Amino acid sequence: MLHIFYSRLRMEEKALYKAAAARGTEVDFRDAGDLVWPDDFENVGPGDVALCRCVSQTQNIALTQLLEGRGVRTINPPETMLLCGDKIATAALLDREKIPQPAWRVASSFDAAVKAAESLGYPVVFKPAAGSWGRLLAKVSDREACEAIVEHKQHMGPAHSVFYIQKYVEKGGFDLRAVMIGGRTATLMKRASSHWITNTARGATPEPFPMDAELEALLNRTAKVVGGDFLAIDVFGTPEGWIVNEINGQPEFHGSVAATGVDVGGLMIDYALDSLKSRSPGGGASHV
Repeated sequence: MLHIFYSRLRMEEKALYKAAAARGTEVDFRDAGDLVWPDDFENVGPGDVALCRCVSQTQNIALTQLLEGRGVRTINPPETMLLCGDKIATAALLDREKIPQPAWRVASSFDAAVKAAESLGYPVVFKPAAGSWGRLLAKVSDREACEAIVEHKQHMGPAHSVFYIQKYVEKGGFDLRAVMIGGRTATLMKRASSHWITNTARGATPEPFPMDAELEALLNRTAKVVGGDFLAIDVFGTPEGWIVNEINGQPEFHGSVAATGVDVGGLMIDYALDSLKSRSPGGGASHV
């Protein structure tokens, strides 16, 4: 059986349900906030496939770990969600695989954070290790502002006790977002904004963007090393070429649909159904 668990009915979850219904697919479509493990999961078992679409990263990871422990194939697997939910872990992996990204530093004290920012050279961007929608980002242009941001973060609790700092990249007022399904590019859009944060959640305008060979190679390689089934890869253009900024392991996709007209919900359901068929007797059950 195909299961879709969610915590908020966004455009994405409605699109997934509509696509499943259009294909005549029996789907268990439920609000995870109403459910108790294991009492409310008696109909879930080995051979099933689940799309976990909770807004909370913590809820998604917990749910996928529980489901996979029962033999359910989750999209994405918890390992991918854990990796993509941690910007420091993602940066370390990209570094190890020599995939280009903005210069970055990690520090865990006031003095070290200021030293790290100055070693990169202003402006820099302070990012929370976990976060999305462009929240809690701070572009810092001098030492005084850096000291103020670091001091504020030190009082924001344990989640902000380690500082992740990127060199600010002048990206010409836009970045790119590629939605990857099964390791292949499903959509590619440009997100343009007069603000330095180019998330659509912050008002950026989505537009279609043509693929080139260099960009396609970078996206394919990045998806391969990260793993998983469903990713959004954010890319900057620089004079030296394309570089990877961030990777989202459970992305929203309404902006990509608006920009490209591609039925991402339908592609996701088709991919999930193919995964379900592969788990039938003799079909195998490995992650992409």
